[in-house]
Amino acid sequence: MFKKFIGESAFKLAGWQYHVEPNVLEDKQVIVGFEHTSMMDAVLSLALFQIYDMKIHTLIKKELFKGPFKPLLESIGGIAVDRKSNQDIVSQMVEAFQSHEKFNLVIAPEATRAKNGEARKPIRTGFWHIAKAANVPIVLMYANAKTKQGGIFGKIYPSEINHDLALLKQLYKEKVGLDIIIPEKK
Repeated sequence: MFKKFIGESAFKLAGWQYHVEPNVLEDKQVIVGFEHTSMMDAVLSLALFQIYDMKIHTLIKKELFKGPFKPLLESIGGIAVDRKSNQDIVSQMVEAFQSHEKFNLVIAPEATRAKNGEARKPIRTGFWHIAKAANVPIVLMYANAKTKQGGIFGKIYPSEINHDLALLKQLYKEKVGLDIIIPEKK
């Protein structure tokens, strides 16, 4: 109850509203979030997960797991990732899904926002590969800073990458008015 109160209070204080479509969330899923425009998106995402009493995990660059930040990042479900290493993150995440009764992996794919006026690039697709290999759905989350609305609105069961990315692009365009740039056919 207290977690829900804290989460709802965060939304009220920020002046945001949230909506979660019924029957979207499952015990195991990869949750992707677009559009990532500021740290406020992360704060409100954490608030939303508190409201729904969801323990989440997220991939965070290992350089941040130093000093006092390490226990904090671990307490919010952070998983240290060495992005310069050749380690197989997909296999590691599949193993995590298999070893837990409930597992929610939250990913804000790279290239969800432009930096310093640069043109946006196609999204990175690691989330799709993890969901496909772990045989879990991709749950669609959004944050729209212009309308101060956020939430969870759908899911995709991974089948074929080009089809699924086109569907993801279509769903975000229809629901949130966000034009995601997807990579050229793989």
